[in-house]
Amino acid sequence: MIVVTGATGNVGRPLTQALAEAGEQVTGVSRHAVAMPDGVRHVAADLAEPASLTRVLDRAKALFLLLSGDLHSPEARPVDIIALAAASGVRRVVLLSSQGVATRPLGPSRVAMRALEDALRESGLDWSVLRPGGFASNALAWAESVRTQGTVAAPFGDVGVPVIDPADIAEVAAACLLDDRHTGGVYELTGPQVITPRQQAESIAAALGSPVRFHELTRDEAKAGMTRSVPAELADDTLDIVSAPNPAELRISPDVEQVLGRAPRPFNDWVTRNIAAFR
Repeated sequence: MIVVTGATGNVGRPLTQALAEAGEQVTGVSRHAVAMPDGVRHVAADLAEPASLTRVLDRAKALFLLLSGDLHSPEARPVDIIALAAASGVRRVVLLSSQGVATRPLGPSRVAMRALEDALRESGLDWSVLRPGGFASNALAWAESVRTQGTVAAPFGDVGVPVIDPADIAEVAAACLLDDRHTGGVYELTGPQVITPRQQAESIAAALGSPVRFHELTRDEAKAGMTRSVPAELADDTLDIVSAPNPAELRISPDVEQVLGRAPRPFNDWVTRNIAAFR
């Protein structure tokens, strides 16, 4: 059995689907009961309380570990999940980390994530680490304002990064969970081109066939919105990147193509598949 945490999210849902279609027994974990893809069992558990995972990890052979925003706070102890997995007999863990671990190693949330990576390496388990950059699905934060006002509001409108389609992350995660060749792999995951928030708004407008206005937020306005769902340290670390990406954060990584044998999907592809959210 393979356990997928964050199973209802933009990465977890396509990952559970892919694993089930590959014939694997899959248990999806999230905080609240929700419908799962056909053939996937769901268990409600809270990663902030690792003991709640004990019954989930029993008899599991592999774990996909994705941390929700609150587990990036200084008080969180996600390393306990690694220890519990090892004690439960899990053999393989695929960790969804962050590109910033390598490109911004001194950011507070990056220091904590690097410590988690190190704990995984030292656990004795088989492991792979995925380090994605910005997610294409972050554009869903604009869905309501596009529907109701025809507006995208974001900071640093003309500063771009190569955002990654979460479906590509899910496919790479599935490969790492199923194929021993990826044991010990650290994969930086990006999209195929740098794209700015303003260009993302233009892509959404083209798919809708109607205008979308771009409104540029200040950094403080953007942080105020972000901290409703993530710790302030993670918000600041993210804004540091999107305001002034360094050369490593602008680089188009070959790793998606290396693992999947095809180029990563462009942002326009993600928009086409998700345009209903903006109508």
